[in-house]
Parts: sequence; structure tokens; C-alpha cells
Amino acid sequence: MTKYVYDFAEGNRDLKELLGSKGANLAEMSNLGLPVPPGFTITTEACRAYLASGEQPPKLAGEISEHLDGLQQAMGKRLGDPADPLLVSVRSGAAASMPGMMETVLNVGLNDDSVDGLARVSGDDRFAADSYRRLIQMFGKTVLGIAGEHFDDAFEQVKRDSGTADDLDLDTGDMRRMVEVYKGVVREHAGRDFPQEPAEQLELTVRAVFDSWNSPRAITYRRQERIPADLGTAVSVVSMVFGNLGSDSGTGVAFTRDPGSGEQGIYGDYLPNAQGEDVVAGIRNTLPLHRLEEFDKASYDQLLEIMATLERHYLDLCDIEFTIERGTLWMLQTRVGKRTAAAAFTVAMQLVDEGLIDMDEALRRVTGAQLAQLMFPRFDRDAEAELLTTGTNASPGAASGQVVFDSATAMRHAAAGRGVILVRRETSADDLDGMIAARGVLTSRGGRTSHAAVVARGMGKTCVCGADELEIDVHERRISGPGGVEVAEGDVLSVDGSTGEVFLGEVPVVASPVVEYFEGRLDPAGDRADGLVRSVHAVMSHADRRRVLRVRVNADTGDDSQRARRFGAEGIGLCRTEHMFLGDRRHHVERLVLAETDSERQQALDALLPLQRDDFLEVFGAMDGLPVTIRLLDPPLHEFLPDYTELSVRVALAEERGEQPGADAELLDAVRRLHETNPMLGLRGVRLGIVVPGLFAMQVRAIAQAVATLRERGGDVHPEIMVPLVGTVQELQTISDEIDAVLAEESQASGVSLDAEIGTMIELPRAALTAGQIAEAAQFFSFGTNDLTQTTWGFSRDDVEGLFFASYLERGVFGVSPFESIDREGVGRLVRLAVQEGRATRPDLTLGICGEHGGDPDSVHFFHEVGLDYVSCSPFRIPVARLEAGRATVLD
Repeated sequence: MTKYVYDFAEGNRDLKELLGSKGANLAEMSNLGLPVPPGFTITTEACRAYLASGEQPPKLAGEISEHLDGLQQAMGKRLGDPADPLLVSVRSGAAASMPGMMETVLNVGLNDDSVDGLARVSGDDRFAADSYRRLIQMFGKTVLGIAGEHFDDAFEQVKRDSGTADDLDLDTGDMRRMVEVYKGVVREHAGRDFPQEPAEQLELTVRAVFDSWNSPRAITYRRQERIPADLGTAVSVVSMVFGNLGSDSGTGVAFTRDPGSGEQGIYGDYLPNAQGEDVVAGIRNTLPLHRLEEFDKASYDQLLEIMATLERHYLDLCDIEFTIERGTLWMLQTRVGKRTAAAAFTVAMQLVDEGLIDMDEALRRVTGAQLAQLMFPRFDRDAEAELLTTGTNASPGAASGQVVFDSATAMRHAAAGRGVILVRRETSADDLDGMIAARGVLTSRGGRTSHAAVVARGMGKTCVCGADELEIDVHERRISGPGGVEVAEGDVLSVDGSTGEVFLGEVPVVASPVVEYFEGRLDPAGDRADGLVRSVHAVMSHADRRRVLRVRVNADTGDDSQRARRFGAEGIGLCRTEHMFLGDRRHHVERLVLAETDSERQQALDALLPLQRDDFLEVFGAMDGLPVTIRLLDPPLHEFLPDYTELSVRVALAEERGEQPGADAELLDAVRRLHETNPMLGLRGVRLGIVVPGLFAMQVRAIAQAVATLRERGGDVHPEIMVPLVGTVQELQTISDEIDAVLAEESQASGVSLDAEIGTMIELPRAALTAGQIAEAAQFFSFGTNDLTQTTWGFSRDDVEGLFFASYLERGVFGVSPFESIDREGVGRLVRLAVQEGRATRPDLTLGICGEHGGDPDSVHFFHEVGLDYVSCSPFRIPVARLEAGRATVLD
């Protein structure tokens, strides 16, 4: 029988999928004997049932009532009792952390009667009225869907009427007046009165939290973080404790280590006389956590003990929310803390050094996406730059862009290809789309635990918070800075999330130390290397020891090959020969296309041969001792000819001037002759090799001559010749016979033994489905997942990504573009089938992948799972692929 509600005493951290991260960790802290307010959690199963039917499960109301009775007995109070009311918070909490994306409502149970009881019990009329106005505001926004600015405007008006700009200066009368104004806002914009029945408040709030799972911002965040849409959220109902009871009360957020750098110390924010949401919302600038010692040393010392306990228990950096109510410390939440990429590597190695985790666990705790962030450039400290201000370094990185003041503008500018910095007084969950679109985020309020900081760190977005020297006027769309400096929308700012500095204009960038390390310009054991570089080196070394997948590079030049080798490439998985026919060499291809006789065709091929040979000499030389897979010409020949429109204009102008168009007319005829309605599926790849005599033979001859030259010099060359776009074994066998013949000729001519593995790209569904047959003629397969994705989905990538992918992503047709991460169910199934059938025919068949998916972290894990031998990717993605290949092994 399904159980929908769990008391904290019944749960633990292992029930995260059922109780959500918040509920499971509240239960875990209760089990540890830490001071947690009593409460219970409504499960994610209840949420899923509600979202599926639109109604709460029949048993849910009874279970909530039963657990509420237990909570009332434990507290000796009843929900909303006019004499001494029990009040509760209702908080969302999914299994995956989604900070600020779903809803929370505090002080549920207050009404026109119980607010007086709260005032009598607390002895503080102002506090009671303040708590009531907070409930009306949160309930109005969350449950009734009233726009937050209606409450904000009313709040500002009351402050103006009272002649103050500081919330804390408002007296009891002001707060009571605020309550009445807020009730009027509800009546006007919701068409009903604020509900006075506590049970109704609780029921409607739980429903609203369930509904918030499918709010636009939650959907956007899940898509950004690749969180499954069908998990649902749990709901924790917790007895209220109050940080807004005076100077001996407060609320805060703490981290057991610095989430920005990973360094050990006391990190967090504290806000006296405030309720929990005030810190995260960034409405008031907070105090550093260490200042709590000045206000309440006993609570401070107890908090440090609890932080140490939690880190030892979770064996990781912990994020903690707490409230102090009149000198009594209460723990409201803990979770494994979100951190920057730098902190992830640093903390992992610190915990290894402390003997708390081993290297396999350290490898599990970092990701390829984080490593990629560490490879981004940083500002050049030696460049001239005009400092505007300095705020809190909330999320590291270097970002320059045009200033914008709202999400809609940020998205519009980003869609047009312009980099932007999103500037707000403070961000809320409604700013998520703008934060995603922006290169960086700048706020004038909030600290390292504010919404902007937490979300930016989670996304790897550069962020500076709490730049309180800046006066941000969203309505006038300008920033007023120190010394009378004015910054208007569209002006450029540069934001350094590592130092908190904000500069006027664009600041030049330089390579990151991590890139210097990978390029061999920074010794991890040397004096210049910092703790981060040493941590990255240690983790990467272990990943290389553990991984089964080899990592090759997609490279066509000697320079790219040498750089890739420094980055750790173990060969070339794709050398595209078409890139060698561009630029000044186009005219040779034009001669080939225009050739009318075998002699003319051979002359054109003979002219291309030494150029190709030199190219291969360069690439083979750079990869001496490692395998090099060379793909024979793939694109249709017309791609090497001038544009049809351009040629037509040139011919027409020549004729208009009474001149003979000459070669242009011949080229125009050739372009017309070679025109294809769908060139992606036309005369290209292996079909070119069969239809154009001597084309592939010329390329193979250039390969053979380059190999012979280098072997004569003592080189260790390992060529692999790949035939593209094969759909049937007969195609491959035809070209393979030609390759063997050319190799034999060149071997006899040079006196050097010339051997090369011959294989094919699996990039057509038919090739995958007949892989067992194709393996009879292939020594290796390389999956061309770019084209395999196009042909499996029926997508023309150049067209669909701009036409309708945004709509598909928005509607959840797929969670991520299949060109970014492998489509496991469709394309992946073809890959798996081809692996199984290919190796059934030829057990020693070498298997790799050379599409863009070779550098995608999630795809690398899939390729490990299906048993490929290597992945191949662009040079800068090699470290990511190496790391993820190691992680795939330890996570297997």
C-alpha cells in the first residue's frame, strides 16, 4: 500500500528519490540528533499522482491530517489556534537540487485571530504583524498567482508614507497597515479574500508547491541542468521557528568550505532579525558568517560543531540553512553544496588528502563540464582596465558584454549573437532565462548565498553580487556608480567573478592556468602552479589510469595534431581530407570537375597528389607512434566550386560587356550539372570514389608515399584508411580492393612494406543494420554520429536547428539536442546493434566514434557502456573526454 507522508523520524538521506533532497536531509539531521524543528514530508509519489490526475490522491488528505495531529501533539499547539498558534512552513524539495525554482510559503496558519495570539505569546506585536504580512505576500504570489510587483509597490508606498527607506525602521503600526494593504492586493487581483481557515491555507499551499514543479522557470532549469521532468517534488511541512524576533534572532546560510574556491574556512552569510527567505532573496545585504560570533557566541560555536559533524557525515562540502530564535539554534536544511568547478576539484583532493574519500570517489565528484569551465579564459591582469566597483566574488569566470536590465532583453540580444551582462538589484527565479542567456550576472544586493550566486555557481556562470556602490535603476535602464559614473543599457561592462571586480568596457583575456597545464607550459609541481592546477593534475592522472576508452582527436593539420598530443590525444580518429582541398587548391578541384578526358582528369589528380602527400607527412610526423585515421574525400565536388549565384552574375556581366565568360561559363555549366536537390544524400563519400575514376586512388597513393618516406627516416607510422558513407559491404569491398592495389604498387616502388588498416564510417542506418556483413571487409568501424543522427531522425542539421529545435526543446519533444548528446534510444540503439553484429563477425574489430558526440560527457559514458575502443573529438575537448572516460569506468 502506497504511503504518501513520512514523519522526519521515519526517513533518512537514502530516501532522496521519495522524500526529495530537503525532506531526506531533514530526516537525516533528525536521526543525527541535531536541532531540527519537528515536521513531516509529503512524497514525490504524491506529487506525481497529483500532476497526473489534477487531484490529490484519495488517501493524501487523511495522511496529512494524521501527521499534522502528531505534530500538534509534539508541539503542544494547534495549527492557527487563536491563543497560541502552531505555524508551519511549506517547502518544495526535489531529489535534484533546484534552488529557488519552486515554491515555499512561511507562517501558514496565521489569520486575523491567530496573529493576535502570536503577538501575545511572543510579546512582540511588530513581529507578529510582520509574519502575517509575509504569509499574505507569499501565499498571494505562490498560491493565487498574483504578480510580486503589486506587493513590492505596496511595501514601498508604506515605507514612503512612513518616511523611511529601511525595512527595520517600520513600526508595529506600519506593519499592521501593511497587512491590510496586502489583503486589499489579494482581494483586487485574486478576486477573493485571503483565506482565514488554516486547514485551507495548508491544502492550497501544498497544491501550489506541487504545481510549481511545472512552472516555466522550473521547466527551464530542469532543461538547463538535464533533470528528468517526471520526478516531481516532495513537500516538507515544518513547524516554524523565527529569526525575526529581534536582535537575538536571525537567519543564515553556511558552507563547510568555500563554494567558490574550495578553501577551508568559515563561509556564509548571516542576517539579524530576519526570516529565512531574506538571505537567499538578496533583499538586504548580509553580514559575513563570522560576524555571528559578535552577536551570539554560543550559537556560533554550536553552529561550527554542527558544520563539522555534517561534513564528516556526508564526506563532502555541505550547504546549511539555519535560524536562531532568541538564542536557540535550529537547522532548517542541509545538502551537498553546489560549488564552482574550481571548488569541485579542490574539495575532492582535499578530502582525499584528509583520508575521507579515495581517488575513485574524487573522480566521481568532478565532471567534464566542470573541467571545461576551468579551461575558459580569464582577464589579463596586466591589461589596462578602468575599475567601476568591487562586489562579492560569487561565481568565478571572466565575462564581458552589453548591459541589459531584464531577462527578455538578455534573451533577445543573445539570440542576435550579442554577449550581455544581466544587471539587477537582486535576481529571483523569474530571472532564470536571462541568467542562462547572459555571459555574466551583476547585482547590487545579496551575497554568496543569494539566489543569483547559488544559481550562477550551479550553471558555471560568472557572477558578482552585492556591488552596493552601484545604484541600479531598472526603469530608467541605467547604473549610477561611484564618482558620478553613468552606465546605460547597451554599454559594455566586464565582470570578474573570481575577484568581484567590475570594469568599464571590455577587458582582454588570457589562457587559464589549467589550459597552460594541459599545453605543457605549466608544471603542476612547479612554483607557478596553484592548488587548483595540482588538483586537476591529480584527478586527470587517476582518470587516465582508470579509463578503458582511448581518446583520439579530430585534426587535419600538423599544428592541431601537436596541440592535441599535448592535451593527451592518443592518435587521430578523424583526419578530414576535404579541408586540404580548400583555399588556393580549389582550382585543382575545378580542373578535376571540368576534365572531359581521362588525360585531363589524371593531370588534375597528379597536381593534387604532392599537395596531399605533404599534408599527410605533416600529420603523420606530428602523430609519430600513434594511429592516424584518414577519411577519404566525403563532400560532393560541387562544394569546392564557386557559388552558383556568384558565377551567374559574373557570366551575365561578362556577356553584357560583350566579353567571353570563358572558364566562368564552363564552371557555371558544371555547377548546374552537379546540382543536387539533397546533396547530403547524393554523390558523396564512397559514391565519389566509385564514380570518379582515380580520385580515391590518388589519395591512397599520397598516404602510401608519405608513410614510405617517414618509415625510411625511421618513423613509426600507423595509417588507417577510412571509407565514408558506406551503406553496403559491396561498396566497401570495391574501394578496399582499389586501396590494396595502390598500396601494393607503392610498396613495390619504394621498397618499403606498406600496410594500413581499412575501415569505414558507420553513418547510415543501413550500415548499422548490416554491420555484420560490412565487418567482413572492414578492420575497423568509426561511428560518424553527426550524419547518423541526421539520417536516423531525418533532420538536415543546418536547417532544423534554426527552424524548430527551440520549439522542440521548449515543448519537451527532447530534453537536449540529439546533435549535442547521443540519442540513446534511437541512434544509440543503432550503435549498440552495429557493435554487437560487427564484433560477432570480426571479434578483433576496432570500434571508435568521431562525431561531435565524442567530446560530450554523457555520450562518452554511453560509448564506454557499449564497448567502443576510443572516442575522437576536437583538440580542446580531449581533456574532457579523458576525464569522462575515467569517470565512466569508476561509475560502471
